[in-house]
Amino acid sequence: MRTGFPEVVYGPGKSTAQLAEITERLYERSGVILVTRTDAEGYAAVKSTVPDAQFNKLAGIVWADRRPLETPIPGVAVVTAGTSDLPVAEEASETARLMGCEVVRIVDVGVAGLHRTLGSLPELREAKVLVVVAGMEGALPSVIGGLVKSPVIAVPTSTGYGSSLGGITALLAMLNSCAAGIAVVNIDNGFGAGVMAAKIARAIAGRD
Repeated sequence: MRTGFPEVVYGPGKSTAQLAEITERLYERSGVILVTRTDAEGYAAVKSTVPDAQFNKLAGIVWADRRPLETPIPGVAVVTAGTSDLPVAEEASETARLMGCEVVRIVDVGVAGLHRTLGSLPELREAKVLVVVAGMEGALPSVIGGLVKSPVIAVPTSTGYGSSLGGITALLAMLNSCAAGIAVVNIDNGFGAGVMAAKIARAIAGRD
């Protein structure tokens, strides 16, 4: 009632018994659950009390949804620089999808292969909001931000060699971008980016 979506369960640090009980209660009350940053053991725990549960292993997300179907809201694109960024991108994609959005995935279009970025320009410009996920030097959101008119949510990832400093280099690059219209979430925070993208898309569609 407060935020438009039930509380999301952060998996790490919770026992299997806690995950099972928390998700069972949430599902009974809301008809939808989302567990982030979990694994096969966590999935098994949730499924023991929520038989509808499904697992996206790449994203580390367990979810179940028995709410009445509504038409997905178009306009969200999740873009990755490289294959190594896919787990974070999938976390963003699954989060936005569960919040009612249709998600277009545009993968492996990093600046090292700039021709692929430009080749995806029609899809990029169709989106109402873009989640752009990149590690290493984190340049992709700046490049895309200078090519599109829609808001860009930049997600730095912890992928890269030593001087990437576990994603800090990408984070600082994105925060210092000179392209207008870019907002930045924390390192590897696909979930936060997915929520923000969905809220923007839902507001544009007049769903809230």
